[in-house]
Amino acid sequence: MSKKVSKEMAVLRAISSALVRERNVRKLLNDVIEILDREMGMLRGTIALLEGDVLKIEASSRQLNAEERALGRYRIGEGVTGLVARTGKAEVVEDVREDRRFLNKTKSRRKDEALSFICVPLLHLGQVIGTLSVDRKIDDASQNLDRDLALLEVVANITAEAAAVFREECAERETLIDENRRLRGMLSENPGRLIGQCREMRAVYEQIRQVAPSEATVLIRGASGTGKELVARAIQGMSLRKDKPFVVLNCAALPEALVESELFGHEKGAFTDARDRRIGRAEAANGGTLFLDEIGDLPVTTQVKLLRLLQERTFSRVGSNEELHSDIRFIAATSRNLEDLMAKNLFREDLYYRLSVFPIALPDLSRRQDDIILLAQHFLSTLCAKYGKSIESFSPPVISILQSYSWPGNVRELENCIERAVLTATDGCIRSYNLPPSMQGDGSLDGLFMDDEAKTLEERLKAAERHILSDAISRHGGSHSAAGRELGVSPRMMSYRLAKVGLR
Repeated sequence: MSKKVSKEMAVLRAISSALVRERNVRKLLNDVIEILDREMGMLRGTIALLEGDVLKIEASSRQLNAEERALGRYRIGEGVTGLVARTGKAEVVEDVREDRRFLNKTKSRRKDEALSFICVPLLHLGQVIGTLSVDRKIDDASQNLDRDLALLEVVANITAEAAAVFREECAERETLIDENRRLRGMLSENPGRLIGQCREMRAVYEQIRQVAPSEATVLIRGASGTGKELVARAIQGMSLRKDKPFVVLNCAALPEALVESELFGHEKGAFTDARDRRIGRAEAANGGTLFLDEIGDLPVTTQVKLLRLLQERTFSRVGSNEELHSDIRFIAATSRNLEDLMAKNLFREDLYYRLSVFPIALPDLSRRQDDIILLAQHFLSTLCAKYGKSIESFSPPVISILQSYSWPGNVRELENCIERAVLTATDGCIRSYNLPPSMQGDGSLDGLFMDDEAKTLEERLKAAERHILSDAISRHGGSHSAAGRELGVSPRMMSYRLAKVGLR
């Protein structure tokens, strides 16, 4: 066997050994290039992999800087490397100085450098996934381009599978990076003070971004406590009126006789106790945004005048015939079923359609499972800062309780729940007995066997009994006798046990 053949066999053995030994695919490809350089004197070895219709250098016999990597990209069909990627056939350039197809895009070769160039395709499942290329000095006495080509084709065949794996890893990594970038962008771009990343809330954010720059009237629908005012403020904050007044009127918080005066204002003497002229919310919001919360509770008589304000942007104060104009943007919200109210003639149909130019529906918290802990963590951080406490986490049972609870009061109830927990917590963790009794359920024993190691058995049993009794009483609306019947305890014994655990 000739010395040349022996050297080629040594190269193939070294590459095969690297394929078996090396688990890091990027390092493996670089090892292949290094072996060709060290054992065969092949210069500037490069493995480029296809990304779409562009070849990108992934392994090289020398460290390429960022500029060289950016320059060393070839579209399919561009230069010798791009031609090999397009045809799937090897190419040999005997002298790069005389072949215009050779582009030297990385500028790593001198113009007068006497070099040959060999490029072979990397084929996987019959498809070109990249190229393997090397330089050869023309004055190298050991040079045999045909033999070098044959060797490179064998090397390309045995490394193609590894190159395919690496390409998939790169694609997966880029996908993860893009997804993380998208999620970070979403987290940092939530409108206003809204928190949550579930599918329903992302749809709400998109609607806010769509409608905010316009002057369209918005109707926000959702149960009490879902954050309708936060959505309204987010719309105003992203609108052209963001630096103008944002005026709120809760239509359900005022007696019917005062709603009209609050909305439109009144003149002196317009009614009893009207001692001075007073401007209403519609006038105060001039140039800005008027947010009418719980619009479904607006009296029918006031709905007529509101319709005029919506259509003409004009109104009159109570007790006056003077017509006033106000440049306002309307946002309304309701937790009531306006369609049912219209069927009962409690809400005007023409006002409904006037308000529903751009409806936004907020989901109940029970439909936002992915957001519950995110919101809880936010409230925990905010309330700890407010009350000067250092609480860092929720116990696993608390997380389970928070996620399984139905949250009839929605986000507002969750905030109140976390506030109570922060106030009653005694260490750095929120435990289930810090939650309202109605929520503790099966998780109410949390911490009894996980708390301070110094707690005695008697203290643990007493705490367990206290939780069981408290939970039973809570389920029966505070009735000790009903709770005793559920637990199979006589009234006298119930009284004794309550006293024993300090619940009297």
